[in-house]
Amino acid sequence: MSRPAILFPLFAELETLDGVGAKTAKHFVQMGVERPRDLLFTLPYAGVDRRMKRSIRDCVLPATVTVEVEVGAHVPARRKGGPARVFVRDAETEFQLVFFHAHAEYLQKQLPTGQRRVISGKIEIFDGLAQMVHPDHILRPEEAHDLPAFEPVYPLTAGITQKLVQKAVASTLARVPDLADWIDPALKSREKWPGWSEAIRAAHSPANMSDLAAEAPARQRLAYDELFAHQLTLALARASLRRGKGRASVATGAYQRKVLAALPYRPTGAQERAMAEIAADMAADTRMSRLLQGDVGSGKTLVAFMALLVAVEAGGQGVMMAPTEILARQHLESLRPLAEDAGVVLEVLTGRDKGAERAAKLKALHEGRIQILVGTHAVFQKDVAFHDLRLAIIDEQHRFGVAQRMELAAKGLTADVLVMTATPIPRSLSLAQYGDMDVSVLDEKPAGRKPVKTALVSSGRYDEVVGHLRQAVAEGRQAYWVCPLVEESELVDLTAAEDRFKALRATLGEGVVGLVHGQMPPAEKDAAMAAFAGGRTKVLVATTVIEVGVNIPNASIMVIERAEIFGLAQLHQLRGRVGRGAAESTCLMMYQPPLNDGAERRLAVLRETEDGFRIAEEDLAMRGAGDLIGTAQSGLPKFRIADLERQAALLAVAQTDARKLLSDDPGLSSARGEAARVLLWLTEQDRAIRLIKVG
Repeated sequence: MSRPAILFPLFAELETLDGVGAKTAKHFVQMGVERPRDLLFTLPYAGVDRRMKRSIRDCVLPATVTVEVEVGAHVPARRKGGPARVFVRDAETEFQLVFFHAHAEYLQKQLPTGQRRVISGKIEIFDGLAQMVHPDHILRPEEAHDLPAFEPVYPLTAGITQKLVQKAVASTLARVPDLADWIDPALKSREKWPGWSEAIRAAHSPANMSDLAAEAPARQRLAYDELFAHQLTLALARASLRRGKGRASVATGAYQRKVLAALPYRPTGAQERAMAEIAADMAADTRMSRLLQGDVGSGKTLVAFMALLVAVEAGGQGVMMAPTEILARQHLESLRPLAEDAGVVLEVLTGRDKGAERAAKLKALHEGRIQILVGTHAVFQKDVAFHDLRLAIIDEQHRFGVAQRMELAAKGLTADVLVMTATPIPRSLSLAQYGDMDVSVLDEKPAGRKPVKTALVSSGRYDEVVGHLRQAVAEGRQAYWVCPLVEESELVDLTAAEDRFKALRATLGEGVVGLVHGQMPPAEKDAAMAAFAGGRTKVLVATTVIEVGVNIPNASIMVIERAEIFGLAQLHQLRGRVGRGAAESTCLMMYQPPLNDGAERRLAVLRETEDGFRIAEEDLAMRGAGDLIGTAQSGLPKFRIADLERQAALLAVAQTDARKLLSDDPGLSSARGEAARVLLWLTEQDRAIRLIKVG
């Protein structure tokens, strides 16, 4: 399948456009414009009113004005590089045009004394005189109609001028083909959207400011095209995963009943709903691809374990993969008692397993004697062979993109895939990032979870905080003390954590305080965590390595130093490390005054709510989509027109529409399907195109 010929002109070299030579083409690349097609999707961000005025006296200056003038005297520059002036007169008044570094004969040719010209540019009052420095346009009266009444303004880069972009855009628009429409006709007429080529032309020739708004029909339609193409790619990925042979894994409920009977509480409604959704997916003969999204402490572990039991009850095996050694060990701690209740064999495999011990585990796994395996990505190394793998659970998805999900599939693992994330993601972003998956959300806190009391304390009250800590330790409580990531340099963080550790050790006593940071060898890190988990140390000084998933129920105090420099989601994750046991928990956020507006708003949001989804929505509003997930590792698409924050509703429509189109027409062979293929080429969704081929 190759690019349709109708799109060739848009994928030609930039030099084929008017006014673009090799040098200019290089400058365009700096703007992310490599082909005419990129120029089409580089829309103007502002506009200038160039309608003719009778006189500059009708305007409130400074302003951009277009008037017809009679050219008067030329006054050459007094010194080299100084300003040359040309006097002109409109219908009512006289003013000056000012030029720097201009040759007298060039000016005389452009503005011959005694003739009439239409000029357009910014007029300002300088020393009591009205003047226009370097007019944007100088035209003969008969050429004046070439000037648009409202001129679009494009983003620029060094070496590129507005005139150049406008010329190149006009040249690109001249080769825009008429494409068959890929939008659902009912949606198009309901939204009153124009056709594609009409929308592209309208977006490049706005008539007023409202045509530049995201809500303008032409722009909205183009944003929708982009979102729809992206969702179609994800829907194709989802379809190809599902087409991959799945296995029906039907739960007998035998092991599950034992675990539920041993639990001291009942699962929440949200947990029961998620378990049912997962079990239904696993029982189907297509492959499951589901995201389990839950806030801090919403009980994902139990839901995940119940899914693993479905695999075991169906006679197979399950694997759970965590991003780090610490988290893998922790899953082991939390799952082991559940496995004992059920009477199933659970083992752990990480990079630390070596030699005979590792060989013995691999043999047991291959023979099916290990039913559930927990580990780091070591569980998918070449020599790890399962007897009958039915379910792979991947924890902390945001370090794991669509490509890796496909890789898992390519390993010939026909296993169902469940991805867990403890980072609540606003709906718009979860659609953009996980549109290829079905989503289960845990949005209730299990019974008995106590709210965490959150207080803001200025750094001047450090001694008071330490006093509070000393008393808590005397009462047998445990606390985290999180040091900030001061600089990008890990050495600085290290000294910050080590200094704090020494200071607290001096105050609270030897053996009471532990330290864990990113630079430690894994064995030392684990030893420090184990000493804290076992209650041997009472205060753990840490950099943010403890952010995700660490579970120590007796720890009931969280001190975060320089809280104002952490992001919202990070603070929410850190606070979620306490409030897991029976004791009342406190989170003290120490900040260094004065706070800027952003920091103040972040800390206020945390004080008001513990709802991770609300926090994530706020975070999105404050930071924007790219930052929220860290675009570099997020697998988030870079949209040229669509805006994820503001157009979340469009994204949801695009997802439904893409999935429906594929279920009605899996091979994209209908007229609308063919049009959609052209859209995928146009938006350079090569992944999708490969998937259609495979299909």
